[in-house]
Amino acid sequence: MSQLCNTADLTDVQRDILRTVREFVDEQILPVATGLEHADEYPTLIVDRMKEMGIFGLTIPEEFGGLGESLLTYVLVVEELSRGWMSVSGIINTHFIVAYLLLHHGTEAQKANYLPRLATGELTGAFSMSEPGLGSDVSAITTTAVPDGDTYVINGQKMWLTNGGTSSLVAVLVRTPEGADKPHRNLTAFLIEKTPGFGEVAPGLQIPGKIEKMGYKGVDTTELIFDGFRIGASEILGGTPGRGFYQMMDGVEVGRVNVAARAVGVANRAFELGVSYAQQRHTFGKPIAQHQAVLFRIAEMGTKVEAAHQMVVRAARVKDAGNRNDLEAGMAKYLASEYCRDVVEDAFRIHGGYGFAKEYEIERLYREAPMLLIGEGTADIQRMIIGRRLLENYAER
Repeated sequence: MSQLCNTADLTDVQRDILRTVREFVDEQILPVATGLEHADEYPTLIVDRMKEMGIFGLTIPEEFGGLGESLLTYVLVVEELSRGWMSVSGIINTHFIVAYLLLHHGTEAQKANYLPRLATGELTGAFSMSEPGLGSDVSAITTTAVPDGDTYVINGQKMWLTNGGTSSLVAVLVRTPEGADKPHRNLTAFLIEKTPGFGEVAPGLQIPGKIEKMGYKGVDTTELIFDGFRIGASEILGGTPGRGFYQMMDGVEVGRVNVAARAVGVANRAFELGVSYAQQRHTFGKPIAQHQAVLFRIAEMGTKVEAAHQMVVRAARVKDAGNRNDLEAGMAKYLASEYCRDVVEDAFRIHGGYGFAKEYEIERLYREAPMLLIGEGTADIQRMIIGRRLLENYAER
């Protein structure tokens, strides 16, 4: 039987990985996800199992103890995990971005120090750009790092840090004096190793607590407050200040493909729930799936899930080929997140009144989908990026 979200031209290794992850999702995530989400409980056992499976080192090269898989493999794994519970994929996403930043921009010493521990999950990664009054205007960052001898002193406040409490290595974008001719040229990324938890996690570094959210529960979202925090210059990503904006934007490109993959996974699960319920629920003497109004919803839902999946695959393959993929990543993130919202709402409508009941899984998905509209850049930001790149590609001569 043909299913949605099949991907052509995968290797046997990729197929084995995806089969293993799907079984893990069906057997160990789906049965407990809604209960953990309602309790806003961190999925410790699920995370431990993912470490054992090698998922934390999925894209880290074998020389550093990882599996050395491609971005495509990673986003397909993210689709499967998100089909089970989106928060689980959120735990992996920030970790993956930190590993990607280190692999592509870190010094040899930084790679040797951090990548083996990230591969096993001994260290878990998070990254931080946003601030309370910042939104999408990254070039307006106000958190500062001022040189003082062979160290920097960081002061300021960061916001919306996924895995802020549970992570042990955070890539943080701050403003430094170097390269101050343009706002984005004096931004520097630091690698901060800290104690997991809340309160004072390092001298001069506070994580007040979890931000309460309507969805995306289980995974912690926090602030990060610096007050005289000292860090060595050796912890500047890549070793040279002033390059943080470009480094972080490279990480965000792959992060956007990740968010698009999450949207596909959530939409695919909503489709499964909607189709299943439509065949079980009877009205007027027949399953509601046989009523044209519901049948049309199912057709649109399936088409949107499949279209979004193919755009995610395209964006990942462009990046894997070594090419710039901000256009493809923006398109995938924009389309997939919008379609995810549509598919989840259609599945919610198919469930009728039961969709409003917390005992039904679709209620959880209905609260989770909106985060994908804003994570890694809002829909409006994606449209700006897409429009500008299209104008570059189709410039009048």
